[in-house]
Amino acid sequence: MLEDFTRYSCQIALPGFSASAQLLLQQAKVLIVGAGGLGCPAAQYLAASGVGTLGIADFDTVSISNLHRQVLYTPQDVGKNKAAVACERLQKQNPGIKLVPHQIKITSDNVMGILKQYDIIADGTDNFETRYLLNDAAVLLGKPLVYGAIYQFEGQLAVWNVKNAGGTYSPNYRDLFPEVDATQVPNCAEGGVIPSLAGIIGCMQANEVIKYITKTGELLAGKILMLDSQTLQSRMIKIGSRSKVTIKQLTPTKDVPLISAAELKKSLNENRFELIDVRTDRERDEYDIGGKHIPLMELEDHIDYFSGIEEKVFYCATGKRSADAVKRIKQKYPDARVLSLDGGLEAWEKIL
Repeated sequence: MLEDFTRYSCQIALPGFSASAQLLLQQAKVLIVGAGGLGCPAAQYLAASGVGTLGIADFDTVSISNLHRQVLYTPQDVGKNKAAVACERLQKQNPGIKLVPHQIKITSDNVMGILKQYDIIADGTDNFETRYLLNDAAVLLGKPLVYGAIYQFEGQLAVWNVKNAGGTYSPNYRDLFPEVDATQVPNCAEGGVIPSLAGIIGCMQANEVIKYITKTGELLAGKILMLDSQTLQSRMIKIGSRSKVTIKQLTPTKDVPLISAAELKKSLNENRFELIDVRTDRERDEYDIGGKHIPLMELEDHIDYFSGIEEKVFYCATGKRSADAVKRIKQKYPDARVLSLDGGLEAWEKIL
């Protein structure tokens, strides 16, 4: 056995694995997009398994509400970039691999250039715009994409766009969900999520990546796994052996109009904006900075309210949900004068 592979002796001892499979891992380049609840456990096990180059892309910063499920971070990391912290921590855990932080937001302008550097991508994102963007880019580049999603007590797992023996590709996300009405699917902050489920699905994503690289086992291609963490019952839904959709180009990423906490604080004294709080009732009861309260899940019931000429600023805890609200409104009313508080209440509290 090669001396460099000593730490991997237990997996090399597996039937059908051997040092040749470990060498494939060492030569592989894997990208994880989203260093959150799914990305953290996936990254930990891929780093531990000896993936030679592991890229982690995330422009977001660590917040207190992340810590119950994003297990790479500590309270001391709050406010720091997730990709940078994750790479630093994983490098200490395995000095023998290369960690590459991508501290930027994945958009239609940069996604192709980033993804083409890697052999396989793991999707740990939590919004539909990026999920479809990664899917479409992977299809255009001919790259496999390991999909994971969690909500409340249910998780999903699949491997998209795997090349078949005849040159066709297995189904991708659009084969199952051509278009999704994201307004009907709350995020984790709205609907909640059990933290252990993030670990389960994230580890399963790492497992599929390892299987693909080492050519062991049966990939979860052409089907999707649905897991109920409360009962531990799972369902396997077969989609088919090859994709039936055609993707010719990327959908351009839409920029969200933002306002900084400092600018908003100054402007409020001038009564320039109306504030809209899109958090939950519980969050609103605990703390708010005023304005009208319209939870994100109820936004569609009030959508026409935002078609007027008055400027409105949406806010939430970190700026994610408020940005989502602005996107939804802009889809129906492109000229609506709506902005999102950049960094949310976390940024607001830092300037007080």
